[in-house]
Amino acid sequence: MTVPLPHPLDRPLADGQGRRITYLRLSLTDRCNFRCSYCATASPERRGEPLPLPHLARLASIFAGLGVRRIRLTGGEPTLRRDLIEIVEEVSHTPGIEEVALTTNGQALAELAAPLRAAGVRRLNVSLDTLRPATLARLAGGAASLERIRRGIEAAAAVGFDGLKLNTVVVRGENDGELGDLARFAWRVGATARFIELMPFGPGVPVPVAEVRRLLEAQGVRLAPDATRGWGPATHMRGASTVGGEAVGGLVGFIGALTENFCDGCNRIRVAADGALRPCLGGREGLPLRALLDAGATDREISAAIVGALAAKRPGHRMVEEAGQLPSMIGTGG
Repeated sequence: MTVPLPHPLDRPLADGQGRRITYLRLSLTDRCNFRCSYCATASPERRGEPLPLPHLARLASIFAGLGVRRIRLTGGEPTLRRDLIEIVEEVSHTPGIEEVALTTNGQALAELAAPLRAAGVRRLNVSLDTLRPATLARLAGGAASLERIRRGIEAAAAVGFDGLKLNTVVVRGENDGELGDLARFAWRVGATARFIELMPFGPGVPVPVAEVRRLLEAQGVRLAPDATRGWGPATHMRGASTVGGEAVGGLVGFIGALTENFCDGCNRIRVAADGALRPCLGGREGLPLRALLDAGATDREISAAIVGALAAKRPGHRMVEEAGQLPSMIGTGG
């Protein structure tokens, strides 16, 4: 008697290399109130209206049915969505989703930290590329307010998210001289400091992760091995320093897409603000999920399309080889 093979949709979601996909990054908008050089092009690509709440809720359910357990809400800047709290509530109550996280530039966080936590956000990443107003203006544009960002971070720390991370994209000649200060600031508010290698989505000179570690040591941060791993690609070390004679310390995360490639352990998939499924951040391939949703495709038909798109995912990104040809990061969700 022949035993039928399991249907692809009855297996855990995996890409063509067999890497299990459990983490969805869901972009809510390609709008942003900042103009970060490494994220937004000078003339941002607009791809129509972002996915409405019913589409977002349905995609969350479909991905949960395929084995996704964690969803991170991104942008653009997700706090520009007027229905953000409703989106969080819907997604966080999706059966099978164990955790909802959110990434923000922090500009509106002072007002939104408590409502986001109450709605179901468990972990929060805040972009903090500098503690210097002039540098912030160069990197993120004149609308960015360091005072507002700091107030937002302090509000988030007071609310008590399960995890709070401060993300710094390291740009040579801009903020590589203040990495120690950024780490110490993060620890004082109970956050993890994370340093991200600049990726070729825009101008600027990257600083390799190995050099970032050396700069931290030179700027007064003692580093020791640490085995902490989260859902994403970051590796961690334990840091210690002093501020005004007071000892401070905590985790330091490092993400080196170019010099410390993490593709072998990839567990992520992305849906851009326009509804396009993007199997790889460093690729141009996409599947128009919005067209399927608008056309009335069934959940199983959409699931099959997702499985098929992932089967064609390349073994690794080609950011260096395809620099200049990649879509801008804004709207893709990073």
